[in-house]
Amino acid sequence: MVSDASASSPVTLVIAEIVERDRIPEYEAWSKGINAAARDAPGFLGVDVIRPRDSHYPEYVVIVKFASYDHLRQWMQSPTYHDWVARSRPLIMDRIYQDQPHGLEIWFNLHRHHPYNGPEPAYYKKVILGVVAVYPLILLAGQVVDPFFRFLPPRLALLISVTFVSALMAYPVMPWLTDWCDRWLYPPSPKP
Repeated sequence: MVSDASASSPVTLVIAEIVERDRIPEYEAWSKGINAAARDAPGFLGVDVIRPRDSHYPEYVVIVKFASYDHLRQWMQSPTYHDWVARSRPLIMDRIYQDQPHGLEIWFNLHRHHPYNGPEPAYYKKVILGVVAVYPLILLAGQVVDPFFRFLPPRLALLISVTFVSALMAYPVMPWLTDWCDRWLYPPSPKP
């Protein structure tokens, strides 16, 4: 279940679509149609389309913004959306969805080829994963970074150490750790 704060925060969905090379004009027309339909959806904030630079690799990147996760989910579950997606199937070789959360949620970003409709990870799982990531990094910073900055004022040395830990947390530690713990964080929904 999405928390009240994240349910009411703006959400961005990035969709990468690799188009069949001989269907690009049809895809362009389809893209205009689905984007016009999305404009009528509640909570719609905007859409940007980044067209391919390489004609040999026709990858379109579509960035869709909604006022909240609930609005995005409502749009993606609507018959209008499903109708437009069904029309696109012959035009697209591959489609990848990537939710772009805000704040610390980015560390629990989903690396999936489809939207995840289940609940966000439980709070205790986020805490455990944070400790598993942060504790070794703090120890590493104490061994690698701190000896070089002992001559600095303690608060400045701490700032440098925290910057080191935060940089490694953002990449590569948390993306790798969330991928590795994917099934634990995002268990598959039981089949009815």
